[in-house]
Amino acid sequence: MQNTTLAIIVPCLNEQEALPLAHERLCALLDGLVLKKLVSGTSFILYVDDGSTDDTWQLIGQRVGPRVRGLKLVGNVGQQNALMAGMETVVADADAIVTIDADLQDDEVAVIEMLRRYDDGCDVVYGVRRNRKSDSFFKRTTAQCFYRFMMSMGVKTHYNHADFRLLSRRVVHTLCQYGERSLFLRGLITQMGYRSEVVYYDRRERVAGKSNYSVGKMLSLALDAVTSFSVKPLRLIFYLGAAFLLISLVILVYVIVSLCRGNGVQGWASLMLSIWFVGGCLLMCMSVIAAYVGRIYTEGKHRPRYHIDQYLK
Repeated sequence: MQNTTLAIIVPCLNEQEALPLAHERLCALLDGLVLKKLVSGTSFILYVDDGSTDDTWQLIGQRVGPRVRGLKLVGNVGQQNALMAGMETVVADADAIVTIDADLQDDEVAVIEMLRRYDDGCDVVYGVRRNRKSDSFFKRTTAQCFYRFMMSMGVKTHYNHADFRLLSRRVVHTLCQYGERSLFLRGLITQMGYRSEVVYYDRRERVAGKSNYSVGKMLSLALDAVTSFSVKPLRLIFYLGAAFLLISLVILVYVIVSLCRGNGVQGWASLMLSIWFVGGCLLMCMSVIAAYVGRIYTEGKHRPRYHIDQYLK
């Protein structure tokens, strides 16, 4: 285990307030791991600046040294692509890679147990929070809705697991073979089927600054996940069409019976209601199809996921 070179990848987006505190804790962790001979002295931290507009990159540059590297992307490409950029950059230099957010809400001490599981032969070790007591009611509710929605759509993920995990080199090599631009790493890694285990930890408050993960970004991530791993929405369109067909048959029977009884009434309100209802459902169906077509359009161009501006080590 003492020969294992560990790379800790930290994606950063406008984290000038949190970065100094996070750096101090991560360096202390890495020093302790080396001292205990859990990892080799060649282990390092890589900060990935995902197009920050504050002083994040300057702070990273000031801390680059024997155990600290910095990767600056040309623009903001999103957390998933930033993580992928970091992993692709250091995969040749590391035996194991841990990804963790700069806010350090994820307990970095859990990395010790992750390394033990890795030493036992696990290629993937998921960091899973025990509960969501530290979250606000809104964030806790939206997060639970997100995971339940993923499960209902058939997307395999670990509940309460975000992007705090350990991956072996061969997992990252395999991951690098996936060329899709709209990434959902939680789904991709789970889908691979490598031997995995879970390490539970208690999530903390942010060390400083504010979260950059808005509801809009969560919805975008959910859309990427569903369109990447599930065709259930397309199947639901078929069932919706079948339901409308059944409703139309019921209405047809009702109209025939009403005419036979001589009390058929032309109803403007019911007609308009039906038109608006069916029209709305058709637009929703078209939107679902458009999401998949848009994904095909984007992936078909084979454009790079990111561009590197600077790499300091």
